[in-house]
Amino acid sequence: MLEDVKKDFYPDRGEAGCVKIDDAAVREFRRSVLDFYAGSARDFPWRHTVNPYGILVSEIMLQQTQTERVLPKYEAWLKRFPDVQSLASASLSEVLALWSGLGYNRRARFLQQACRLISERIAKGGTFPDTAEELDALPGIGPYTARAVCTFAFNKPEVFIETNIRSVYIFFFFPHENTKGVADKDLLPLIEKTLYRENPRLWYYALMDYGAALKKKVENPSRKSRHYTKQSRFEGSLRQARGAIIRQLVNSASGCALYDIACKENIEPELLEKAAAALAAEKIITSDGALYRIR
Repeated sequence: MLEDVKKDFYPDRGEAGCVKIDDAAVREFRRSVLDFYAGSARDFPWRHTVNPYGILVSEIMLQQTQTERVLPKYEAWLKRFPDVQSLASASLSEVLALWSGLGYNRRARFLQQACRLISERIAKGGTFPDTAEELDALPGIGPYTARAVCTFAFNKPEVFIETNIRSVYIFFFFPHENTKGVADKDLLPLIEKTLYRENPRLWYYALMDYGAALKKKVENPSRKSRHYTKQSRFEGSLRQARGAIIRQLVNSASGCALYDIACKENIEPELLEKAAAALAAEKIITSDGALYRIR
């Protein structure tokens, strides 16, 4: 169990400051993770489906957003947009209105664009993309999401990393307290070597749950990562201004002026101008004189 794991696990050091691992070490590592998962698996609605659209929606929503905030949105989203065709045919304003509260609204637009391409592909007799290369080519997907969808929807043994997975591998294989700057390129070979290929879907769910629990037991191992960053302050940020603009525009068919948004949201006009320019460049909003509206 998690409480029994010690930081000096596998004490023999190898390259890149990493502990050496042999077949026995791999088996022991897998056993530790899978035993924990057997008794402490988290329950999420996206783990009860292998529908690739449902998996894609969950992965896009979970990018940079806490699970607790995603849960109610995910279920409401699938009720309104149950498949790629329904999302593809919706207005951007409706999509953004339902996305409101998750932040990083460009993700919703990218998701809709991707589903439009997938819908066109299916209409021509094709199927939902099932390779990382095909998925990675879609708008806003990226290498991690492409491989995660392949694993969770199709149970393919892809190699990928996210924050909880990163924590697990640093905790087990870079245990020394003075370790710093561990790069993902040092972790990816370990992830591939230890991958439980008999059931990759279950394995990655287990890794994610182990990593989430680990952070409650010890200091976050990802602090040793070269890629570790703290999220910037939300209040007074461009993210806050972007969210405020979208929130006001999805509720106004005739559009809004930035001055009115500034008064309603109590945000500096200069910050709103920067946010509006970025949203316009991303083709999320458009302007007609002083009035802005969803495209």
